[in-house]
Amino acid sequence: MNVSGYNEYLSRLTRRVGQALSNPLPRGNRIAEHLATPYMQVDSAVLAQALDDFIREHLFRETFEPFEDEQWRRLLLQPVIDHLVKVFGLALVKSEERATVGETEVHHRRLSEVGRITVRDSASMDVTKCIYPRQGWPARSGGLERAFIEWCQVDAGVEAFCKLSESKHGFARLRYVREDGLPAFYFPDFIVRTAEAVYLVETKAQQQTSHPNVQRKRRAAATWCSRINELPPYDRSGREWHYALVGESLFEDWRVKNARMAELLAFCRIRQVAGHADQGTLAV
Repeated sequence: MNVSGYNEYLSRLTRRVGQALSNPLPRGNRIAEHLATPYMQVDSAVLAQALDDFIREHLFRETFEPFEDEQWRRLLLQPVIDHLVKVFGLALVKSEERATVGETEVHHRRLSEVGRITVRDSASMDVTKCIYPRQGWPARSGGLERAFIEWCQVDAGVEAFCKLSESKHGFARLRYVREDGLPAFYFPDFIVRTAEAVYLVETKAQQQTSHPNVQRKRRAAATWCSRINELPPYDRSGREWHYALVGESLFEDWRVKNARMAELLAFCRIRQVAGHADQGTLAV
């Protein structure tokens, strides 16, 4: 950030926090990417005052005077800027939360609303447990998803499954807050139905399962599933809904041992984490 003084720094930081929060949202063909609007359109002065107070009283866990010996220049360090954007991004999202009261209104959406999906012949296979006759995987680095489709197809415990398409199944996306404090959308890889449950499934390379944003997606999806399970059985197909994060090493280990897919998903399902119930929202 190239600024000449603390006041200009505060102004630029206010603008960055107020506008950058909208950047991750315009993705996909359902949102016009050229209509980038600021996250905050009012109360910029209030945000600037809050940033100033935080910098002076809390940022360094002691009183900080920006104008003393030009200490404000310390704030130009990139880790400091990233930290301020993260803290205020999370705070702004949290400030908009409202407690939901009253009767829940449920709108059922079906995968069959999307009449067809396009897949590459060389990166897809015929299936019988999906409403679409072929299911595909990424042509590059899609080995785990291909193996998951093959296992679902041959496993007798899987009644139905589908590889979700970000460009087609827009109603299946979840909202979450990224590690840097910015709101974003998340699409699980698969939806799988067994006799006892419906699973939203994310398949990941083992080293990626501990990534901070993967963990945040996990909490958002687990929270959303817990809300689904509070509905009457009729509104959730008479089954419990769960989110399962399946790592590649665990997947291969269970597959080699001829385990059941339903057993693997039940083992990998995520329980809602206390204190994070505010991170899961279905975006329709």
